[in-house]
Amino acid sequence: MTQDAREERIGGVMLEMNNISLSFGGVKALTDISFNVREHEIRAIIGPNGAGKSSMLNVINGVYSPQEGAITFDGQNFSKMNPRRAAEMGVARTFQNLALFKGMSVLDNIMTGRNLRMKSGILAQAFRLGSAEREEMAHREVVENIIDFLEIQAYRKTPVGRLPYGLQKRVDLGRALAMEPRMLLLDEPMAGMNIEEKQDMSRFILDVNDEYGTTIILIEHDMGVVMDISDRVVVLDYGKKIGDGPPDEVRQNPDVIRAYLGAGH
Repeated sequence: MTQDAREERIGGVMLEMNNISLSFGGVKALTDISFNVREHEIRAIIGPNGAGKSSMLNVINGVYSPQEGAITFDGQNFSKMNPRRAAEMGVARTFQNLALFKGMSVLDNIMTGRNLRMKSGILAQAFRLGSAEREEMAHREVVENIIDFLEIQAYRKTPVGRLPYGLQKRVDLGRALAMEPRMLLLDEPMAGMNIEEKQDMSRFILDVNDEYGTTIILIEHDMGVVMDISDRVVVLDYGKKIGDGPPDEVRQNPDVIRAYLGAGH
């Protein structure tokens, strides 16, 4: 999809973070941060280590509760989110540190992402009773489509622990997609990857955004990737917002240059 076509697709504001402040003891992780995320966009959050990026994702999906500020999602106001409510509203997340079930197959790992959508009780699932069996087949079809989409058909029955790191990250993305999220939070999806793996993951992120229509919030350290695939970028430094706008504008922001390169540069 061309950049112009992408811009035309971007809709109204889906998420607003309003004056968010978060502290742990006396340490301020986030200070009075506001920004919004529009429907169908790829919104990057960048900044040096310790800037508060992961803390912000944790506020968005309810892992942390801010001491100040409010969250507006789909027009509903919350002083804080909680992980279950976030999931039910269509927010899914991947993590820096993979939390996959290493002994389980690729298919079974991605199936765990369907749990929130399963209506059958545990007993019915265990004994594959009537409607539960039909439901599992329907969920399995969704998962098989995700496996095809992510081009990991050859590994569908392989235990995840045997896969190279780049493919494990792809399975993690697949598990998040299995929730059919409206908004996907990606916490450093390319950390530890080589150039080829990063190119693959960038393509899949763009495809998720284009083909599924999923809104994406992305934390990433590779500035080349951020500038290539993001629609807008918010920049944090020491828990404060120092930049916000399109990639080209952020790239030329003196405060951002100073944060990344040091005043001497």
